[in-house]
Amino acid sequence: MNVPIFAGTVLAYGFNYWIGNFPSRRVREFYLRGWLGKLGAKSGVQMGCRFLNGRKVFLGERNVINFGCLLDGRKFSIRTGRNVSIGPEATILTLGHDPRSATFEDRGGDVVIGDRVWIGYRAIILPGVTIGEGAVVGSGAVISKNVDPYAIVAGNPARKIGERPKDLVYECDYRPWLL
Repeated sequence: MNVPIFAGTVLAYGFNYWIGNFPSRRVREFYLRGWLGKLGAKSGVQMGCRFLNGRKVFLGERNVINFGCLLDGRKFSIRTGRNVSIGPEATILTLGHDPRSATFEDRGGDVVIGDRVWIGYRAIILPGVTIGEGAVVGSGAVISKNVDPYAIVAGNPARKIGERPKDLVYECDYRPWLL
């Protein structure tokens, strides 16, 4: 038996099915500070979020991870900047399979999300993507390519539909006690 893989599986199960659904932000934060690669100051992870290998998930300061999100750090890492808002039930994937491979080989890559990125409800971020600073990913968008800084993208596959102002100064600070 591979002890590190077994331990990681137990930690993931513990959070995904018990701690992640416990109605106390402080309990979830305590667990995540020990399990994730990083949980930045004043970041909040709401109930019902799931992590696949939390050791490869690095969340920056003042991130808001809304309920029901899935962050996949199985083989590659997820890194977010500061003041990132990830909408409910969004999915960030780092690993998949090569559909042209006769042996169903793994294919993936790190996902990097810049400062002040806003990811909408049920958006899907595919492996190996970088989302530039200040970008907005529309609800339900499927991101398969890099997103330029301050671009607003939407659709499946996502395409640029607008541009966001560059003078952003807000700070995310939403950490409800029970959610």
